[in-house]
Amino acid sequence: MLYKNVRIESFGYEIPGRIVTSQSLEERVAPIYEKLNLSYGRFEMMTGIRERRFWDDETTPSQASTKAAEKAIAKSGIDKEDIECLLHTSVCRDFLEPATATLVHDSLGLPGTATIFDISNACLGFTNGMITLANMIELGQVKAGIVVGAEGGKRAIDATIDDLLKAPNVTRDNLKVSFATLTLGSGAVAAVLTHSSLSKAHHELVGGVVRTASQHNDLCRVEADTYFYDERSHPNMRTDYAGILSNGAALAAETWKAFQRELGWNGTDIDRVFTHQVSTVHREVLFHTLGLDESKGFSTVEYLGNIASCSLPISLAIGIEEGRVKAGDRVLMMAGGSGLCGIMLGLEW
Repeated sequence: MLYKNVRIESFGYEIPGRIVTSQSLEERVAPIYEKLNLSYGRFEMMTGIRERRFWDDETTPSQASTKAAEKAIAKSGIDKEDIECLLHTSVCRDFLEPATATLVHDSLGLPGTATIFDISNACLGFTNGMITLANMIELGQVKAGIVVGAEGGKRAIDATIDDLLKAPNVTRDNLKVSFATLTLGSGAVAAVLTHSSLSKAHHELVGGVVRTASQHNDLCRVEADTYFYDERSHPNMRTDYAGILSNGAALAAETWKAFQRELGWNGTDIDRVFTHQVSTVHREVLFHTLGLDESKGFSTVEYLGNIASCSLPISLAIGIEEGRVKAGDRVLMMAGGSGLCGIMLGLEW
């Protein structure tokens, strides 16, 4: 896919103030560590994650999303009356019905003529939302829109630790399939996209590619269909961490080849690389597999953990804020998610 008229005006993000260290999570499963004779500090050593953030218990996905969206809209300079589409794209949601997009739309006070709906695709949701909105802009259906999402890892982590502690005969294998859940963090992010005729920032979304390896859909599963107010069940994620790493890297290699053909860019053409944040190990494997210069990357996983669909756009937003992306830079966005699915987008800043 290639675009001529799509621009990225701004990003806005919100990060919780509550810091939760990996050490504190290990302390919560101390009986298991003692039983299995595991050393403390192993989680940070294996993932590179020293801490992550949690929302306050009463903070809903729509509330966090609204805060990020307000920041993005303010930075963009686009009038709310000109926003014709809102897509809510995170795994976390307020209800099964209605769409969380309706709550964010109402809180923001966007016009009643705006098209709004939810998109969910594991850690790819936000990037899928960018593509969906970009397609609408390129087709002339809307001139400005916003993609937004908010993830919270606390409920999944609490449920996982509780299940592990209650298991009568917990094993290393039980801990292994729960390992990825403990990488989760919390955050919210939004991006305003416009048609070139309305743009003030002129940051171009050049295009991208999508690749899917759905034969690996069993590598990460959350079987309970839960939402924020559901007190009857809780998310219980089981992940083949090694399988995700190896098969995800293979899919990324295929996606990277397609991206180079589609956009005509290669590794030396790219100035900055932003990826989905899973662990430092995943990042190293990804850059090595694709033959990319790791110094062009930008990492937030050490202090934010894995914020699912929000990881990549929050990292990009922070990188922009810190001046890591300069005018004229070519930027590669690499997203991956369970399923398995991969997306790569190219930006000219």
